[in-house]
Amino acid sequence: MHDLFSQFIDDERGLAAEFALVVPLLLLFVLGTIDVGLYAYRINQAEKATQIGARWATVTDPLAEEILTTTYTNVTVDGVQIIQGERIPAGALGLLTCTNTSCTCTTAPCPGTTFDSGAFKLLSDRMKRILPAIKDDNIVVEYRGSGLGFAGNPTGADISPLITVRLQDMAHQSVVLSPLGVSTDLPDFAYSLTAEDSSGSISN
Repeated sequence: MHDLFSQFIDDERGLAAEFALVVPLLLLFVLGTIDVGLYAYRINQAEKATQIGARWATVTDPLAEEILTTTYTNVTVDGVQIIQGERIPAGALGLLTCTNTSCTCTTAPCPGTTFDSGAFKLLSDRMKRILPAIKDDNIVVEYRGSGLGFAGNPTGADISPLITVRLQDMAHQSVVLSPLGVSTDLPDFAYSLTAEDSSGSISN
């Protein structure tokens, strides 16, 4: 009986089969853990890139040139004429949406839609320093009335719009399923700040 038990303990013929069964599951678990970690890291990168993009957009030249150049002195908004030095109401600007190719007036009124491609490139390059996978068509910048700014501002733009930078249609390439070309969509990201000086080509 003792010899039979010893033979059972010393028998290693089943180890190879057990190892072959366990290794694929172990690899799948390890790669899956790495995949989840990379996905979370990619989300963090995208969030930070959006925040940095919003900060950049508030202190550098606007993508729509008229944001910087339009004067609101003696302009009528919601039936009320704005006098020199008065606060500009939120209704003075509807929704101005800028992509990598143009600016469009999504909701009137808008001061104009002249697109500054140089300002967009600077914004895009700054965001790509945080997340290189960003493409220009993933970036959308929106300008809305905020109720800030005053007519006839002698040192900069009259209006101080609320600026929202959006990062959308991004995807994460799966490590586990990459041989099959499978990717996972990332959520859309948005971050809003009120415009500051809105002039220049660099931000801290």
